[in-house]
Amino acid sequence: MQSNPGMLRRLVWIGLFPCLLVVLEAPARMARPTGLVTGSLEIVTPSFSSPVPKIEFVDLAAKAGLTARHITGNDEGREYIIESTGSGLALIDYNNDGFLDIFFVNGTTLEGFPKGEEPINHLYRNNRDGTFTDVTAEANLARSGWGQGCCVGDFDNDGWEDLFVTYYGQNVLYHNAGARFEDVTEKAGLLQKSLLWNTGCCFLDYDRDGKVDLFVANYVDFDISKTMAKRTQNCLWRGVPVFCGPRGLKPAANLLYHNDGNGAFTDVSQKAGIGDPVRGYGLTALVADFDNDGWPDIYVACDSSANLYYQNQGDGTYQETGLFTGTAYNRDGKEQGAMGAEAGDYDGDGFLDIIKTNFDGDVPSLFHNNGDGTFSDLSNAAGLGLYNFYLSWGTGFLDVDNDGWKDLFIVNAHVYPEMEKSQLKRSYRQRALLYYNLGNGTFRDVTNQAGPGFQAARSSHGAAVGDLDNDGALEIVISNVNDTPTLLKNHGDRQNWLQVKTVGSQSNRAGIGARLILYSGTRRQIEEVRSGGSYISQNDLRRHFGLGSASKADRLEVYWPSGRRESFRDLKANQLVLIKEGSGEKLEGQEPAKIKQPQK
Repeated sequence: MQSNPGMLRRLVWIGLFPCLLVVLEAPARMARPTGLVTGSLEIVTPSFSSPVPKIEFVDLAAKAGLTARHITGNDEGREYIIESTGSGLALIDYNNDGFLDIFFVNGTTLEGFPKGEEPINHLYRNNRDGTFTDVTAEANLARSGWGQGCCVGDFDNDGWEDLFVTYYGQNVLYHNAGARFEDVTEKAGLLQKSLLWNTGCCFLDYDRDGKVDLFVANYVDFDISKTMAKRTQNCLWRGVPVFCGPRGLKPAANLLYHNDGNGAFTDVSQKAGIGDPVRGYGLTALVADFDNDGWPDIYVACDSSANLYYQNQGDGTYQETGLFTGTAYNRDGKEQGAMGAEAGDYDGDGFLDIIKTNFDGDVPSLFHNNGDGTFSDLSNAAGLGLYNFYLSWGTGFLDVDNDGWKDLFIVNAHVYPEMEKSQLKRSYRQRALLYYNLGNGTFRDVTNQAGPGFQAARSSHGAAVGDLDNDGALEIVISNVNDTPTLLKNHGDRQNWLQVKTVGSQSNRAGIGARLILYSGTRRQIEEVRSGGSYISQNDLRRHFGLGSASKADRLEVYWPSGRRESFRDLKANQLVLIKEGSGEKLEGQEPAKIKQPQK
């Protein structure tokens, strides 16, 4: 029988020929320097006819005064892998005025800079009028070096958000002493005994004692003085000479620090089951209660190796279950070149799913939470499999039109500047991607109609989401390598919304780890207060809900890390509400295990 390729593909997408679906959905394996050239797999995506509202993102960074350049390596060509990772950023209300400020981590170069001219990190204060002022010096945050990631949390429960910054070298813990930061790294017991390449981080209360602890992912056991440069090696990517790694280099161990409650932390990595065995090249750390048992789990997106899934055992220890849960590899059982990761309940079933960004030659990984302790890679079935020539970094779920369904963005950039002069039809600078949630478990690529902000090609790595002007529309802030930042403002169509800020009493002060379930009309949504994620960056700690046409949220249930459960009723739309632990109506019974949602 002669087959019709077009008809076959349509049948595959409506659920027939499941064995062929596996073949068509298999993304090309992540390729790093091996000297081999791999072919590109044709990816087929479904066609959708549902209407999409006006989406109009515009880059307002220059107008807003975000002008500091991020510096990392050499855009003409890179000798070492250290030049390739870029840095993250954080959205933090450092002065407690109710408006998000922006902190950018910076890097450096192999050649270095004259004293006094080194690139430094930058903190921009929100002027509450659409502009920002660089307050790095007065906030005491000027620091140079190979900066990597950052995360936000209130480690001493004093009501001021603190900041942790990771480095290739020594990390830094900044205590917020009232809109001015103090380096308390040594006092906190966080000085490292050896050279480490620290990357993603997150604050979390892993033992639920009311104090946030600290997890730090590590990438490569890398000593530049003992590593040969590109010009002295023969590493190839698709036939093009490039720097080597991470394959061939030794992976580094991840770290877990327990908050002792006296301003100091204790390394409990080995005791908690985090340190050994060392299995992956860790980049982004993502914390969430994926199995709905009330205890925070940890997912680590790993480059060129199996991803790590640390399941919280509820007794102060973790068990690595990536292979068992289906999150270590893609659906074909292959390792990927993971960069970023974020969590969100994209299909509204009451369980947090994972989006993971990957290397060129692969597609984003959408790990759907099955609600039974396992995940399924539904990347292509969800409509994310159109492209396999982007190299992706920061990512996140955001509701662009406040219809109550989480949309998805991904920022991109290649690691090899050599692509600009190669014959591979690859670009070093790449545009970001935006996927609109159709409410039926699938997304539509709306990048081409998302406004000029999504059309510009940049070398984008770190990214964070938050409502910078408190108008109910989420902005996206992006850190671009050897360039100025991007600030994407959405001027498109939007419906009603609600934002929630949690304040713990028995739980940690910022409410990190609190689970929020919002009921509005026939819809129910879940969110979780989370530190870290995206690509080694920090989103707004406040949680955002789209309400659609509803004028209020009927009920908000809060499940605090302390174990307290309470309810808040009749919350008017289009406002930021402050939820204090212990001020709501006591909630009896158990959290619903699974929430069924109507389709859009």
